[in-house]
Amino acid sequence: MSLLQTLLVALGLSVAGNAVLGWAWVGAREKAATSVLQRDDARAAASACSDATDDLRDLADKRAAEAKKAQAAARTVALGHQVSAQTILATPAAVPGDACASAQVRVDGWLRGRAGQ
Repeated sequence: MSLLQTLLVALGLSVAGNAVLGWAWVGAREKAATSVLQRDDARAAASACSDATDDLRDLADKRAAEAKKAQAAARTVALGHQVSAQTILATPAAVPGDACASAQVRVDGWLRGRAGQ
């Protein structure tokens, strides 16, 4: 083998080696770029999730405040109903000794009161 052939073989091996290294570098660069894009996508998704969670917390706080107002109103109505029930229970029978007639008198009075509303 002559010196020229040896140099050509060495040059060919060098070019082949550089091509392999270049190909590996391009592959590594693509993987790195893909990783960066995936990281950015994950950050964007996490940020959107965090924003949505904050929005849900705000909505939950708003609904809790509305529920407290509704519960207070219901409590007031319930107390009124309890007073009415205690009044009914404390009232003596309209027709002593006849529960049905007493009930009929109470229902008639209740219906007259409801008709006026």
